[in-house]
Amino acid sequence: MIHLTPNAVKAINRFIRGSEQPVAGLRLLVSGGGCSGLRYGLRLESEKAEDDVEMEVEGIKLLVDPFSHPMMDEVSIDFIDSLTRTGFKFDNPNASAQCSCGQSFSVQ
Repeated sequence: MIHLTPNAVKAINRFIRGSEQPVAGLRLLVSGGGCSGLRYGLRLESEKAEDDVEMEVEGIKLLVDPFSHPMMDEVSIDFIDSLTRTGFKFDNPNASAQCSCGQSFSVQ
């Protein structure tokens, strides 16, 4: 299960409302990179891929590819809006190491 904080829900809904294209869901993904080896990604998708794992959390349709899905189990996503940083922050209890910015992680 993926968890979204109230701030994340507000931000995601704002981005969906502001999209000029129809939105099928919010893509959550993991790719190589970042200071810890793996990094999180988010993007609005106009179509669901055939092999996506689809779930609804707090009224938001999430789309996760089969590679990323096991690494997103129990991840909590927050949206931070402060003087020093604005953006999504991920907290992954399954990560063996995590960057302090909450944007990258590693697993064993």
